[in-house]
Amino acid sequence: MSDVLTLTPEGLFCPKAQAHIDPVRPVERAIITHGHADHARAGHGAVLATPQTLDIMAIRYGTNFCGQAQPLSYGETLRVGSVDVSLHPAGHVLGSAQALLATPAKRTVVSGDYKRHADPTCAPFELVTCDTFVTEATFGLPVFRHPPASQEMRKLLKSLELFSSQTHLIGAYALGKAQRVIAELRAAGYDKTIYLHGALVKLCDYYKTQGVDLGPLETVGRRGKELAGEIVMCPPGQLSDRWARRFGDPVTAMASGWMRVRARARQRGAELPLILSDHADWTDLCRTIEETGAEHIWVTHGAEEALVHWCELNGRKARPLNMIGYDDGEDEDLVAAAAS
Repeated sequence: MSDVLTLTPEGLFCPKAQAHIDPVRPVERAIITHGHADHARAGHGAVLATPQTLDIMAIRYGTNFCGQAQPLSYGETLRVGSVDVSLHPAGHVLGSAQALLATPAKRTVVSGDYKRHADPTCAPFELVTCDTFVTEATFGLPVFRHPPASQEMRKLLKSLELFSSQTHLIGAYALGKAQRVIAELRAAGYDKTIYLHGALVKLCDYYKTQGVDLGPLETVGRRGKELAGEIVMCPPGQLSDRWARRFGDPVTAMASGWMRVRARARQRGAELPLILSDHADWTDLCRTIEETGAEHIWVTHGAEEALVHWCELNGRKARPLNMIGYDDGEDEDLVAAAAS
């Protein structure tokens, strides 16, 4: 594909650094963009990532998740082989990064997952100019235009006011989404205790150690109907599990960019869909591609063909990577359960 980046069965590979980026199976040397399970897997020989991503991997997989961990803070440069590697904020979740692979002749950026909307729980996206840009396309269709988070929080608080005798049970992924929902609720003025399923506790506690103010939190424990009128958060899979029945007749909500699609909301059993995404929407995907100045665009994990078509219409060379093993967190429930 290029002298800097190519595609192997394990995923994207930089021959000059002899390192894979977010490989889908164990490799000798990996650069990890963030801690979600479809990008950060255990079993690599050596892992290069931000300190927070390494911490998150240790929380989720245990301290021996790799042979050797190499932290690299945002903006620092490390020579790996014949490539200068640096990590830059992706705005996706705490510690998430874009990987810049720089040689004297070429700058290549692997974005991992990213978003441009403001998020009080992680560093904001940093635009990195480059010659080749590898972009996700999770929400790479024009129908996906994410609303402001404040709008969705007002929707939730209005429901809490109207149905004050019912528990509001919110499904949110354990890494990133749960903490963002809590922080956005605090920003909207909700200062009461928020109750957590046990699978969310460790990462919420870690976010607190990193200076993210989440306000008063408590574990649900054995409580159920006595939490009427309160907000309870859990992994999405628990919304339809017997665990949820302890709350009687709760109002079920789900926080995800996929809540724009009614069929997805029904599938998740969400009576109250909250459109809150940690990925760039169509507008921001297109804007980011333009602003990087990249001539070559590689598109992965999502609606690849639509974004490739847009790139070609706008004078950029683009190709879909058709990589497997990446998603919007559908495996997060299992990882959260294992870490709890």
